[in-house]
Amino acid sequence: MFPGGQPDMQALLQQAQQMQQQLAQAQAELAAAEVEGSSGGGLVRATVTGAGELRALVIDPKVVDPEDTETLADLVLAAVRDATAGAQRMAAERLGPLAQGLGGGGIPGLPF
Repeated sequence: MFPGGQPDMQALLQQAQQMQQQLAQAQAELAAAEVEGSSGGGLVRATVTGAGELRALVIDPKVVDPEDTETLADLVLAAVRDATAGAQRMAAERLGPLAQGLGGGGIPGLPF
């Protein structure tokens, strides 16, 4: 299984610590990164962090119709979903290689 018999525990520990630091750095970068999603041809725009926190919502006055709030609600949901999907893709791109180094995907709580 290991060349020479026993694994070098010190080397394994150092590798695990290094991967933990890389993961923490990637998570911090994701929390700071922002992704924008839109709907209605850009009339509604949502900004979400890489960690999934909604930071901003911009609604063009053209779509505000007091008689049709359902359409506005649908556009807001679509923009937030679009931004969230972009944030999840970004997280998978940045954290995916780190998860593979930990033995592959399937880590609970991570979006890949």
